[in-house]
Amino acid sequence: QVQLVESGGGLVQAGGSLRLSCAASGRTFSNYVMGWFRQAPGKEREFVAAITRSGATTYYADSVKGRFTISRDNSKNAVYLQMNSLKPEDTAVYYCARRRVAGPTTTPDDYADWGQGTQLTVSS
Repeated sequence: QVQLVESGGGLVQAGGSLRLSCAASGRTFSNYVMGWFRQAPGKEREFVAAITRSGATTYYADSVKGRFTISRDNSKNAVYLQMNSLKPEDTAVYYCARRRVAGPTTTPDDYADWGQGTQLTVSS
């Protein structure tokens, strides 16, 4: 059974940095595309970033491009989201997700497995 466990969320001031981690167990981690999504109160879940199986290619939402970096370590079954220059509008619950089919997408429904989420709060 696949498990995805996020960690690293917290409270940070605007302009600060934080790194989220997602540990995966279960099936061979390197076989799957990984993504980060977020959901703010009263809003739909939205795409943040995704990374291909090898880690060679990454994708970002326009709202985080240049500030966030997704990476993965297949030897550790982990994916990370380095977040810099944080803004209050980045406040949300952040989820990592796994896609069983090759090819990253920005649509939450395309990802089959999800973690429980970790809260990020950015104060102004």
